[in-house]
Amino acid sequence: MRVIRNNKAMMAFLKVLKERAAGGSQEIELKVKAILDDVRRNGDKAVLRYTEAFDFLKAKGLRIRPDEISRYAEKADAKAVKAIKLSARRIKAFHKMQKEESWTFSEGDTTLGQLIMPIGRIGVYIPGGKASYPSTVLMNIIPAQVAGVKEIALCVPTPKGEINSYVMAAIKLLGIKEVYQIGGAQAVGAMAYGTETIKKVDKIVGPGNIYVATAKKMVFGIVDIDMIAGPSEILIIADDSANPAFVAADLLSQAEHDEFASSILITDSRRVADAVDKELERQVGRLKRKEIAKKSIDNYGAIIITKDIKDAAELSNHIAPEHLEVMTEEPMNVLPMIKNAGAIFLGEWTPEALGDYSAGPNHTLPTGGTARFSSPLGVYDFVKRSNLLSFTKDGFSKLAETVKTIASVEGLNAHENTITIRERVRDGRIKTEHEGKK
Repeated sequence: MRVIRNNKAMMAFLKVLKERAAGGSQEIELKVKAILDDVRRNGDKAVLRYTEAFDFLKAKGLRIRPDEISRYAEKADAKAVKAIKLSARRIKAFHKMQKEESWTFSEGDTTLGQLIMPIGRIGVYIPGGKASYPSTVLMNIIPAQVAGVKEIALCVPTPKGEINSYVMAAIKLLGIKEVYQIGGAQAVGAMAYGTETIKKVDKIVGPGNIYVATAKKMVFGIVDIDMIAGPSEILIIADDSANPAFVAADLLSQAEHDEFASSILITDSRRVADAVDKELERQVGRLKRKEIAKKSIDNYGAIIITKDIKDAAELSNHIAPEHLEVMTEEPMNVLPMIKNAGAIFLGEWTPEALGDYSAGPNHTLPTGGTARFSSPLGVYDFVKRSNLLSFTKDGFSKLAETVKTIASVEGLNAHENTITIRERVRDGRIKTEHEGKK
């Protein structure tokens, strides 16, 4: 892994990160647009065609029936199912704390408030292919269920017809019955536009490859989406007290995701920097996905040496990582310095993997520097808010002149007239047809 000791090298590396976050090429966008247009026009027929072309699956239908879900779920290892159940309980407990309630308040002749209502129908994309992710099922569905969403449709690609038993176990545990064996941009299009088989959704959530991310970006506005998720990221702030073996292991935990993952250590200790570099070389060779991890740390990994931990925190805030670990002697003292991060893991006994699976907080996090303005997936992503207003005649009268003045300034005569006509009726100066019938 590259070791950065000066500002020039650091600026060059930050440029690499920025280019990485920029996402797909124009060529990918054109391909995705063609797929989306085809699905919008031809529905199931187009989806089945792309499923055969990309997933090598000549399916008779799109749906995985509930009895098939149960049959595959039963094949899952009992120990793994127990772990999935424990994780689900913790995730549900955490997300229950996020639940909002409708509220109102009254000021004499006025009642104002906000109605908090669940989104009617969501679509969830669960990645398939190289790996399977039952944790993604839990993290994307449980917050929606806590929010009160009634209709949840899942798209789970099954390349060559291979259905993952652990994903099905998680789906069965959560009681989801509407599951489709499709993936890619065509699945996003099917959920966004609707087909003969798949009813249109209101929002699409869940991670995917660059084609899925590009498709989500293109259908935004037709439906809502959670975020445009990029490759995984981890940044570790460490001082001289950090255990180099822990730091290296945690950096590699993200590097093994894919070749574009980014793993960064920022430290004020040259000793730790050198020791972590050696540990990375030693540990990467033991990984099953060592080729992927090695490409990741070679291309998008770095060890950056700063003057002190304050400078490390400032640089971290500039990068705004998806996952931030703080391995310092007093991590709580560093926390007030942190402004931008998807999730913050404090102390050497809090590896990022805890958050990925079983801790409770959501692992769907903003990437590519978007933690500057975005938040983790949560219950709040599955509700919508309607403002509530109720005025009596006296309450109306107290604001009438103010509203007329602003409407006049903005040149919106019809707005002003909605006030004026009520004032005239109130004062008995005119009778509307409605008033005459009373």
